[in-house]
Amino acid sequence: MDMDQFNLELSDPMHQFHLMHMEIALEEARAAEQEDEVPVGALIVSAKAGIIAKAHNQRELLKDPTAHAEMIAITQAAQYLQSWRLENCILYVTLEPCPMCAGAIVQSRIPWVVYGCMDPKAGACHSLYNLLNDPRLNHRSRVVSGVLENECSSILSEFFQKKRNNRKGSPKL
Repeated sequence: MDMDQFNLELSDPMHQFHLMHMEIALEEARAAEQEDEVPVGALIVSAKAGIIAKAHNQRELLKDPTAHAEMIAITQAAQYLQSWRLENCILYVTLEPCPMCAGAIVQSRIPWVVYGCMDPKAGACHSLYNLLNDPRLNHRSRVVSGVLENECSSILSEFFQKKRNNRKGSPKL
């Protein structure tokens, strides 16, 4: 796969390539859910090597506020490529990246970001900010949103609904 092949056709969130990789990101989100982490999954696909990183949120496990799925995947991909420049890569993530993750995307020069559902409370690609296409920054990414949006949104909604239900059933101290 050559990045030159990514043309207007790949701007379509229903493109088979995107659907296939977002399914894998959803598997990572399910793994996060099993660990009682916010169910967000990410993966990075290299034009030359295929999938080079897969990750999910691990903030609770690692006691690390930066342990978002995207951050972990970016670190894995950089280690795999032995370079901080992730040119010729695509980041797939089930939830719109936050400002921290969007900053890391800019810094790592990822040219394509494909995400599932918007994050109206912290989204930095469309919802609240547009960091990945800010002309004041030194790098911009092409963004495709809405890939398997319902599935990505549902896993989050169900997770937080369970959390709210568990809190309601807990005795107050």
